[in-house]
Amino acid sequence: MRVIAELPHPKCKITLFNMNQKYIIKFEQGTLEQSYKLSELDLSGGGANEIFQMLDEEFIETVVARFALMRADFSNAYQRQQY
Repeated sequence: MRVIAELPHPKCKITLFNMNQKYIIKFEQGTLEQSYKLSELDLSGGGANEIFQMLDEEFIETVVARFALMRADFSNAYQRQQY
């Protein structure tokens, strides 16, 4: 897996990888991560720039909101095991 680019964002780390004719977009926030895979064949040839255009602020905000849900889900599961 090869790192293609990083997109700076104040709420999460965004890294673009390339592996086996697929792009992997990884979002990280603390100990949590989300990843999205996209075939090179699904793009029109714009590569990393085309992918970064898809990552608009509306999409990134949904990713950040999902991190909050993930954190709450894990916290609730952890709490159930403590009692």
